[in-house]
Amino acid sequence: ILAKMSLQYGNCLPEYIQALNLPATIYLSINDYHLQKERVFVPFIKKTFHVKEEILAFVFLIRQFGMTQGEAQRLIDRGRLLIDGKSMLDKSARIVGEVEVVYFEAKGRGVSPVFANADFALFEKESGVLVHPKTMQTPYSMLDEIRTFAGDRANAVHRIDMETSGLLMASRHKKSERFLKNAFESRTIEKSYLAWVDGYIEDPFQVNEALRVRDDYSRDKHKVCISSEGKKAETYFEPLEYDPSLDATLLACYPHTGRTHQIRVHLFHVKHPILGDPIYGASFQSANDYLEGALSEEERIIEMGAPRLLLHAQSLKFRYKSKFELHSRVDFREMKKMICNKEERKFNS
Repeated sequence: ILAKMSLQYGNCLPEYIQALNLPATIYLSINDYHLQKERVFVPFIKKTFHVKEEILAFVFLIRQFGMTQGEAQRLIDRGRLLIDGKSMLDKSARIVGEVEVVYFEAKGRGVSPVFANADFALFEKESGVLVHPKTMQTPYSMLDEIRTFAGDRANAVHRIDMETSGLLMASRHKKSERFLKNAFESRTIEKSYLAWVDGYIEDPFQVNEALRVRDDYSRDKHKVCISSEGKKAETYFEPLEYDPSLDATLLACYPHTGRTHQIRVHLFHVKHPILGDPIYGASFQSANDYLEGALSEEERIIEMGAPRLLLHAQSLKFRYKSKFELHSRVDFREMKKMICNKEERKFNS
């Protein structure tokens, strides 16, 4: 059955199975088969424990892994506590004897934070790396680096799109996680980005256009659109440099709200999309090919203007016990070397 499904769904098999919301026992069997076929490492592991004395299942998880009660109960809800090879979903049940637990075990690749103190750490995320594992099959994410450095209580406290590079903040304990997540949500942390965009921009400008997440992708692949029915969104832009040979402008971007794809959609709206954007500014066919994994790197450079989204999280300014103003060490200006020349690229045409 697994072999048949793998032939039908290929690399999408694990995501397809997870979408069915199957218990961890079934998902892991399929995941193990797929991973053995692909020979890639995944940081989710299944480990056997012997419980000597009868105990509430969630209490065992709290004591064994140092989880909070909520975290332990969520693990049970996801079917990741197994007895006799089957998911045990009763949070009030008592357990004894052999049990299996499926959990995340970080395996970093040696990425050190650019800044760290007792409360948080700041990492430089590369384009193409997820912040959190999307599925159990995700071989690597920034969470691997965060927890390898700071332990199992550490967590990313804000979102960055997979293709966006730059500063990613992580809490080192639950108290700082609560504070920093709330600071991002309440917009008391000031963020800035850099972006290489298509075309010439001479003066600073501001975009105040509400954004709405779409559910119909029949006409285009835009996840988010400008809509009077959407949520308020405001971004200020300032041109820093123009390269006439590439017809590309480097912008500093200051989002005053934190909507999904906000900078990308606002720049697309003013007809200066971010170079390398596979969705906003690309044709329907090329965006569809990208989403289906059918676009080669050479095709992407011509269709989107660059091999990656040229958007970079540049700085964070905030107060947490002290004042902080932290900047990326990456020279993002040099990323213009990735831009396809104007005569060849089809992007935003």
